[in-house]
Amino acid sequence: MIAGSTRTTVLDVEPRVVIIGAGFGGLGTARALLQRGITDITVLERADDVGGVWRDNTYPNAACDVPSPLYSWSWAPKLDWQRRYGTQPEILDYIRETAAHEGLLEHVRLGVEVATADFDEDTATWTVTATDGATWSADLVVFATGQLSNPIIPNIPGELDGPTFHSAQWNHDVDLRGKKVAVIGTGASAIQFVPGIADDAAQITIFQRSAPYVVPKPDQAYRPLHHQLFSRFPALMAAERGSWFWLTERFNASLTGDSPISGPFLKTLETAWRANLRATIKDAALRAKLQPDYPLGCKRLLFSNEWYPTLARDHVDVVTDAVAAIEADGVRTATGELYEADVLIWGTGFAATDFLRGIEVSGPGGKLADTWTEGAHAHLGITVPGFPNLAIVYGPNTNLGGSSIIKMLEGQATYIAELAEALAQERVRTFEPRADVATSWDDQMQRRLAHGVWSGCSSWYVEKTPGGGQRITTNWPGQVAEYVERTASVDWAELVTT
Repeated sequence: MIAGSTRTTVLDVEPRVVIIGAGFGGLGTARALLQRGITDITVLERADDVGGVWRDNTYPNAACDVPSPLYSWSWAPKLDWQRRYGTQPEILDYIRETAAHEGLLEHVRLGVEVATADFDEDTATWTVTATDGATWSADLVVFATGQLSNPIIPNIPGELDGPTFHSAQWNHDVDLRGKKVAVIGTGASAIQFVPGIADDAAQITIFQRSAPYVVPKPDQAYRPLHHQLFSRFPALMAAERGSWFWLTERFNASLTGDSPISGPFLKTLETAWRANLRATIKDAALRAKLQPDYPLGCKRLLFSNEWYPTLARDHVDVVTDAVAAIEADGVRTATGELYEADVLIWGTGFAATDFLRGIEVSGPGGKLADTWTEGAHAHLGITVPGFPNLAIVYGPNTNLGGSSIIKMLEGQATYIAELAEALAQERVRTFEPRADVATSWDDQMQRRLAHGVWSGCSSWYVEKTPGGGQRITTNWPGQVAEYVERTASVDWAELVTT
């Protein structure tokens, strides 16, 4: 059951808005625009369905690591989640159902891969061009392609004489029963799909670059009684959502080092991780391999009740030697040892720092890729100097080490909708952030990210720039509530308008 409503506003003109991407961010922004009475919205999606990462990631055991009441739109509470931590099929159904209920699907064009976006200063218009040559004109263009949309595969020489695929492009036609499976990577996806294939595979060899922190997942099935209570007393679901938000905000605060409980909070989590590791991994040599070489919080904390027990199984092996090459019959490490494999699965994550990958964006400021040569940056993670009437959802420095990204996306949608409403009411023709304001914001992000837990993070976490500098372009260095407050309304003094 999903609740929601749409109000309309009388507008002077109808601005044309093109949104690129139909995941949580793009659809949520479309809904925020409709709430302001803006209906000339086109959502371009390169795939054949909406849903973003929850459409693409269909690997075994795919599920969320944020509790369902919190990992959902605040304006569309779902009272009948099957589990506390939603699974991929149920989350995708939720997105589809909500989008249909809110009238968003009629604005979506599927199978459209955007190649370029060009701004014309004379007409203050964006021209968005697809790879097949189709074009759309827009008064406002919104990029909602996300940070987790483009799978990354390391540049390792060689090729396996057998099936090879990324976890985000799972090949369900490959039968893993009785196969020797090589898995490269131990991130958030791998800790879910490895236990999911362990009963089928004859041998699993996991190649680990750095061990993650994995703590028990307080998951549970919601019984019929839960659903009855949530349906009769929706405030109970709201209370659960609020409780999880409070807890995850404490974690976010601990990462910044600004909270007086930062040290004890992180110490408690580390104690829980260490106890979980010791209780499930009896072999001292394996336990040593699973010790992270960075402080807790540098990477997203992972939750699983199955990861460590799976690694302890006799037919599962963890290799910490660097991978040197892929060969016809397996994976060879830098030590020269060959590990035989029939199937290779990449669990190597996404090109999170390569924002708007594959789309060439040109404006008065030149090419956006050139502007971002030394690392992506955007004021509030949303707007960029030199690129009028452009907004980004899930842009630079808006990712989270904890809590639900959907709350961040809702803040961005609110901000973008106000910008669009100003266009609709002809209060402005163009907008972009002042260069000094954007620079100050970016300096603040990097300064804050140099403190707290991030100050002790190893170099893999920091993006090295061509000029020899170092930046963190993904994460937000504060609490979600701070960001939502900052994006609740547009400070027009920060913008250059015409």
